Amino acid sequence: MPFWKQGSLAFVHACGSPDETRSHFDAQDYMESGTPGVKKTADGWMNRLLGVLPNSSPVQALNIGETIPRILSGRMAVASLPTGKVADRPLPLDRPQMAAAFDRLYTGNDAISKAYQEGRAARQELLANLDQEIKQANNSAPAPSGFAADAQQLARLMAKDPSIELAFMALGGWDTHVNEGGSKGQLAKNLKSLGDGLAALAQGLGNVYSDTAIVVMSEFGRTVAENGNGGTDHGHGNVMWLLGGAIKGAKVYGNWPGLSQSQLYQSRDLAVTTDFRDVIAAVLRRHMQLNGARINQIFPNYSPTQGIEVV
Repeated sequence: MPFWKQGSLAFVHACGSPDETRSHFDAQDYMESGTPGVKKTADGWMNRLLGVLPNSSPVQALNIGETIPRILSGRMAVASLPTGKVADRPLPLDRPQMAAAFDRLYTGNDAISKAYQEGRAARQELLANLDQEIKQANNSAPAPSGFAADAQQLARLMAKDPSIELAFMALGGWDTHVNEGGSKGQLAKNLKSLGDGLAALAQGLGNVYSDTAIVVMSEFGRTVAENGNGGTDHGHGNVMWLLGGAIKGAKVYGNWPGLSQSQLYQSRDLAVTTDFRDVIAAVLRRHMQLNGARINQIFPNYSPTQGIEVV
């Protein structure tokens, strides 16, 4: 609510992918590749975004997680930081003798050597920032657990190192087919964790928050009606959240189709009236100052269906 009142939180309802799949795998793949209905796309749209930005740092794009997600996969190098307390756990390669041996082994200009060199540079920069952050944090209360802790750590890294321009985090647990619950159920609990994490991210960014755009999206919504197990099944239309100083907040965007039976998609779901790419393209155009040609590189064969001026 504080972010809504200050005008930096907005929502886009009845938003999602134009593809009608109810498969988690396919729906998430399409939203992360940025090419709904096309399975052969080799890279993710955030990696293509990285490719059109001036490259200046091995940590320009940062993934919080153990493996590179679909959205960041591609030809551009991406740094990764594990979640939780293992983020700064030493690896064998951090030992000086081991590092020196591998450094000598991969000194060339071939693809493997370049990948090694980029990975080493990214890890050294991240560990240096984390080491200083941990020393500072020892003088204060411990960070909250789970998503909020990871978000807080990401925020501090971004506030400290302006070369980190893009970041991605994934949060699971939304497939509430059984016992979804009401205001105190599992969905409400997950939404609270999401809210706590976003608040920690915004607060940790400090002054950087004013020049930041945070987008929350999911592969699809849930059915309007409850199923026989007290839960909801895979749906279609969803809602996107936008947060940050760059956002024109305190507003709900998009065309609301309604929940009457005649308005439901396939007689069961909230309809999609806004393509998720319309929202992201608006952020890329207004916040990141990318022109139409650049946006077409990020979202190929895509034409905006409506103007969503969220920035």
